[in-house]
Amino acid sequence: MTTTSTWSASPAASGVRAQSGSDIARAGQSRTRIDGPLKVCGLAEYPGDVTLPGIVHAALAVSAIARGRVTSIYRDAAVAIPGVLLILTHEDVGDAIGPVGHLMEGGWANSSWRPLASPEIRYAGQIVAMVVAETSEIAAAAAAALRVGYAGQSPVASLADPRCETERLADVSPEHHDRRKGDLDAALAKAAVRIDGRYTTPIQHHNPIELPSTTCSWDGDRLTVYEPTRYLVAAQHGLASQLGIAPDRVRIISRFIGGHFGGKLALSQQTAICALAARRLGRPVRLEVSRRDQFTVANHRTETRHRIRLAATADGHLLGVGHDAATISSRFDNFAMEGTDVSTALYAADAVAAEERLGRVDRNTPGPMRAPPEVPFLFAIESAMDELAHTLNIDPIELRRRNDTLADPVTGKPFTTRPLMRCFDAAAAAFGWSDRVAQPRATLRDGWWIGHGCAAAARPVKIGAAAIRLAQDATGAVRVETAHHEIGNGLYTLLASIVSERLNVPLDRVTVALGDTALPPAGISGGSATTTSLANALAEACDALLRKPEGAREVRLDWLPAGAKPNALDELRAGHIKLITAPEDKLAWTFGAHLVEVRVHAATGEIRVPRHVGAFAAGRVLNPMAAHSQYIGGMAWGLGSALLEKTELDPRTGVYMNRDLGEYLVPTFADIVGQTVIMVPDDDPAVNPAGMKGLGEIGIIGVAAAVANAVFNATGARIRDLPIRPETALG
Repeated sequence: MTTTSTWSASPAASGVRAQSGSDIARAGQSRTRIDGPLKVCGLAEYPGDVTLPGIVHAALAVSAIARGRVTSIYRDAAVAIPGVLLILTHEDVGDAIGPVGHLMEGGWANSSWRPLASPEIRYAGQIVAMVVAETSEIAAAAAAALRVGYAGQSPVASLADPRCETERLADVSPEHHDRRKGDLDAALAKAAVRIDGRYTTPIQHHNPIELPSTTCSWDGDRLTVYEPTRYLVAAQHGLASQLGIAPDRVRIISRFIGGHFGGKLALSQQTAICALAARRLGRPVRLEVSRRDQFTVANHRTETRHRIRLAATADGHLLGVGHDAATISSRFDNFAMEGTDVSTALYAADAVAAEERLGRVDRNTPGPMRAPPEVPFLFAIESAMDELAHTLNIDPIELRRRNDTLADPVTGKPFTTRPLMRCFDAAAAAFGWSDRVAQPRATLRDGWWIGHGCAAAARPVKIGAAAIRLAQDATGAVRVETAHHEIGNGLYTLLASIVSERLNVPLDRVTVALGDTALPPAGISGGSATTTSLANALAEACDALLRKPEGAREVRLDWLPAGAKPNALDELRAGHIKLITAPEDKLAWTFGAHLVEVRVHAATGEIRVPRHVGAFAAGRVLNPMAAHSQYIGGMAWGLGSALLEKTELDPRTGVYMNRDLGEYLVPTFADIVGQTVIMVPDDDPAVNPAGMKGLGEIGIIGVAAAVANAVFNATGARIRDLPIRPETALG
């Protein structure tokens, strides 16, 4: 629907456009990114690159304990350092920063904990002071010179702590309902074969190349903030609420982001402190959070625990599926990533029982991390399916085929499309799955055990309201504006290509402006919903523009997806997250299949993955080159999640121990060998008008299970706890 928007444009970036000589874009054609030259040549302006007159620099001091109180802060040594301008602690801030809620609970922030509001300590790494100085080096030295005294208590650090009590998520969140159908106990009792397995995934942290940063500058009573955030409008409204000023007095700019994948969530802990310091000093203040501090200032993927119970007939048909899961949150936020709605809808079953629980720990609030629930929840269910296949001596792909379903076994809702087995068939043909040796620990070659494994990938499609301005001048040049932002997914190119095709103008005649709250308001960049939302909105805006007389013309579009609540646009403008799954009467999912070969050294347990085939069905693909890049990135991260990534926690202190890239292990180029991506056609006119499903997250889902299943096939060691390390790979 098209309405007159309430926003008005103020000075914004000139935007990004393709180099001269570009042709008209066509859907389905591979196309290089129009912002590529800016990034390669170092001309793309990231928030931390902004230079302002008179800028000063900040550094953080963070808590060394996880639970207790600050009893004293000795500043003398820090104040004595030449160039120190300001030190802020709870004694200086207090109620100057107001409370805001968590983004997932109707607020705007990645944590509802108020920075520097009191001496109370709720997690290790909590901000206890910020120092501002003439240079970043001086600020860091002064922050290190602060001496902070504490009165500490023993923290409850993780789910593994026997003092960690869990509660039913349905009792915490009124929107959550545990899924039930039939009688699982009865199904288990009459089953020919039963699987009862327990699986765990570890704490994992985002480690983008670009660290979190904030630059704040006041012009009278107007505040401009340069910060890499994936939800500008939420940051704008949350910061305004914290500072007690009107949202239209706050402008957030983030035209490029150097990686977030779930981190850099909405309003950050450090933003209001920087704004307060800039106002008190009358100078712009910049803070770049250190690698160590970003482990607690930003969020992370929570550890998870799962119990999977499968009941099956002798020929492999599922009679029942049970999935009990537990995650954690901080003591002050109810953050939970619910995943049994996917794991228990993936296959046909007569009986289903799921329960999710939430534990409280003395740590910072976790948050989304690429494919937040599906990565750990499908690791559990897809590992259990492999165990069932082995027990029944049925090929793992054939087992999934026998339990394929066209509808959710609990609700009965049909899938808009269900190309899961077409993904498996395409991947199997490319991989040579028919040559797989089913017997574990049967193939030893040159000192390496060789094994093959597979797993499914699935994710519900998300979509949200959007606002866009589209203008064409008398020369035919077009400009598109929205406050969404380029996070590395190729959004500049996507929007320019849609405009080029639908308006029949060369790509180099299209300018795209993103990442500025002076532009039409945008929702969160997450949930693989950016493309689904904006592509549909922009297509409608182009059609509306074409209906206007030729010459200079303009459209301002507020777009509401089918099934959204009438107030969704108001929520969009207010910075509240309102993604939906549509249509309401069906399940719209993206599907995929992963097949991997692993080699495990017979003497050392070293694990290598020489081959990885991923086949994905994600609706209409506008730019295959960009899609291929997204899939490859997800598959690589999936290997890291399976084999390397784990945040080590000291259970006595609640402190993250490996807060650097030397000891927090991520895959490098040398770790990724043979990756093959197959894009399976998936024509789905029911999902949304553009037929797009979003593909940013599907590439990582299921990888860990495929690797674990391959390790079992190679060595006979069934790994149920991630990551899979050499010391466990041989059993």
